Amino acid sequence: MRRFLPDTFTMLLVLTVITASFFPVQGSSAHYFSIATNFAIGLLFFLHGARLSRDVVIAGLLHWRLHLVILLTTFGIFPLLVLAMGHIVPDSILPVSLYTGMLFLSVLPSTVQSSIAFTSIAGGNVPAAICAASASNIFGMFLTPLLVGVLFSVGGHGGFSWDVLEQIMLQLLAPFIAGQLLQPWIGNWIRSKKKILMPVDRGSILMVVYSAFSEAVVEGLWHTFSLVDIATVIVANMVLLALVLCITMFGSRALGFSRADEITITFCGSKKSLASGVPMANVIFAGQGIGAIVLPLMLFHQIQLMTCAVIAQKYADAAKRREAEKAKAETNGATNAA
Repeated sequence: MRRFLPDTFTMLLVLTVITASFFPVQGSSAHYFSIATNFAIGLLFFLHGARLSRDVVIAGLLHWRLHLVILLTTFGIFPLLVLAMGHIVPDSILPVSLYTGMLFLSVLPSTVQSSIAFTSIAGGNVPAAICAASASNIFGMFLTPLLVGVLFSVGGHGGFSWDVLEQIMLQLLAPFIAGQLLQPWIGNWIRSKKKILMPVDRGSILMVVYSAFSEAVVEGLWHTFSLVDIATVIVANMVLLALVLCITMFGSRALGFSRADEITITFCGSKKSLASGVPMANVIFAGQGIGAIVLPLMLFHQIQLMTCAVIAQKYADAAKRREAEKAKAETNGATNAA
């Protein structure tokens, strides 16, 4: 049952939302808290850049077919499915602001930590997973704001200015590049201090969530959406994840990838990053209420963790059965030969 229970970080997210609902930060305090949040986000992306080994990036370029499939799924198939969902599901069922959150969710990069972890558990191509997830986040700094502009303009959900891309580059990409430049000197130290630096990763996301939901609560978020609306988003997320999992799993087989690569494509191609998505929302939708925009992403985060945990275990169990059958066949063959 533990695989179905929320992890510690998800529980902290829920607690943060509850705290913001009853004790929202506002006024001058909100202004100073926003400055501190922006600093924490910059530090987060600096650490991302410092952790990523250049050897991993170079090695990943050698398996370009796998990475191309994952990138096309992450930034192509996901948005197309959500656009189709917008035509099928009327506004009366899924409110426009929550559908906007679904659109934003669809153009986010893949996760890094959980993609690698599930690939490892399932017996997939871990080096390729590291490269693919990292590449997804690097490209996402450019592709996510551009795709937001395209989708939201076409769908009538708001425009996009190049100032947003400039803010992304200043607040997210610049710290990332700084981390990469210093990686040869500090990379090993930062990777060895993962547990110590984890509060920076998690804390920056919690700060953005608290700020976003505080503003949304002040504007009447919980008076705008009902439990039925939240349930609708959950169902929509489940359907979206199920479709992408089927496409990545069976599509990789049809394209002739090995089982190890199939596992990598399945887990890296079906994820959406909360760690990158929340800070990006804070920049892209600056000055707007982003509580409703990040809500579908927060729900999708937990759904993908629970679902992929089960799938990863099934892959691992299947691998153990094949190994046992192979060992048995070899033993029988040796006995017959004797």
